Amino acid sequence: MAAGSPRRLVEVEHLKRVFDVSKPLITRLLEHEPRRRLKAVDGLDFKIDRGETLGIVGESGSGKSTLARMVVGLLKPTDGRVLIEGIDMAATGDPAARRDVRRRMQMIFQDPYASLNPRWRVGDIIAEPIHAFGLGESRRDGEATKPRKGAVAARAGELLRLVGLDPADGRKYPHEFSGGQRQRIAIARALASNPDFIVCDEPTSALDVSIQAQILNLMRDLQEKLGLTYLLITHNLAVVRHMATRVGVMYLGRLVEIAPTAELFARPRHPYTRMLLDAVPDLAMSGRARTPVGGEVPNPIDPPPGCPFHPRCPKAIARCRTEVPQFIDNVACHLAHDDPNWLAREGATARL
Repeated sequence: MAAGSPRRLVEVEHLKRVFDVSKPLITRLLEHEPRRRLKAVDGLDFKIDRGETLGIVGESGSGKSTLARMVVGLLKPTDGRVLIEGIDMAATGDPAARRDVRRRMQMIFQDPYASLNPRWRVGDIIAEPIHAFGLGESRRDGEATKPRKGAVAARAGELLRLVGLDPADGRKYPHEFSGGQRQRIAIARALASNPDFIVCDEPTSALDVSIQAQILNLMRDLQEKLGLTYLLITHNLAVVRHMATRVGVMYLGRLVEIAPTAELFARPRHPYTRMLLDAVPDLAMSGRARTPVGGEVPNPIDPPPGCPFHPRCPKAIARCRTEVPQFIDNVACHLAHDDPNWLAREGATARL
């Protein structure tokens, strides 16, 4: 698809985020220590088409949540940019264009207990984006007229009904709801600004398993009804299998593989992806040999040379220890580049 295609909604280009975790200057001078920098996200490139769901998976510490916050503008990138239909919110000098981009993308946070203001009624929480972006304002003699309070309350009630709650719930406070209901409220708040793109950062990890399925089904229904585009951050492979159109696998701040969901689960090309799939319980009891993910994620302040996964990789070769693999043909692995059929010799992958 050519750049600038009407289907292309989000473009992430060379995105990086480095945190300075050095000790205070005086302490470093006394202890003769250099600055210490942590690369949380290290040069990501991907695109998301309108109406699709891109799932990002990886172990804790791989940089998924940092990526999510940079995409929505909550965290400024050290380098690179995020384009929404070709507009870079951080670089545009047009306040109206920047405001419109902010309105069109929202975020659903991981913890519904922490993401809602406990001192506000639910109706006010959902109505806040309507007020913040001036939605429903009319123009009279060149001046904006605020929407009537009753109209805003009615819109909040519609959103509550849309996510499976009662409009009367708008008079309650967040502590009066269960975890699943609070996440429904968070989804309603995200929808209040009429967004095109929603970043979902572990939206079900704080919920009971039975409630997780309800929230995921709600998100799929809303996507079909409203034409939403999702960036889904999670560590749960079953969730991305159910939700995602494509899946990207992150390790130590880098994308190591990205592929359509069915293709990635059937034929993973990176050894790390294969090991993540092998960690899923084999419900079919096929008896196939499985390689568990061993070791720990390296310290991102002092990553290993070469391929960052090579200390844990059972397929590592000498080249992996010295040369960083390039992201070519949607995979960053010397083995996949040099021997594309390595997986075929080892049998089928796990099925969820």
